[in-house]
Amino acid sequence: MKKKNQKKMGKIVGIICLLFTLAVTSTCTYKGIELKQNCTGYLKQAADANTVETASEQLSKSIDYLEKNDLTKGYTSVIWNTPDEDIGFFYNNLKSSQEELLKVNDSTSSLEKTNVLMKLRETLMDNSGERGDNVTCPDGLSRYPNNGLFGALALLSLVTLLIGLILLSLEL
Repeated sequence: MKKKNQKKMGKIVGIICLLFTLAVTSTCTYKGIELKQNCTGYLKQAADANTVETASEQLSKSIDYLEKNDLTKGYTSVIWNTPDEDIGFFYNNLKSSQEELLKVNDSTSSLEKTNVLMKLRETLMDNSGERGDNVTCPDGLSRYPNNGLFGALALLSLVTLLIGLILLSLEL
């Protein structure tokens, strides 16, 4: 009887460990999707825009999201700060691009408008990725300012995943 209860308890603990891992993974995935829906997706559209008006509209949506969620300064890194994780630089670059778009008016020539759009695309897109062009954005922005917490949870979820798999495999 005692052995049967131990097996049952091991199975329950194993399932709880797997559910914890699923919860952490789902939360990180959700945060990434939320950033894409409210910020980086609009940056991609701004980079792809054929008119200054469209680009300005899409860029404004991204900037509004960043300001509303206080994503205007700081670093996404946890241990040491590197330039590619500087949120302030990222935000200020977007604001400068927005100012350039707002300078365009009816007297601006087509060539100048095209140059502004090309400069915007170069600012917003990074073509160093293996999968082609990517939106330039600090890594970990979707989890900011809780990057340390999410890092600890990811490590803990890896451990609980292993424990859960071991416990469940012993019970089979």
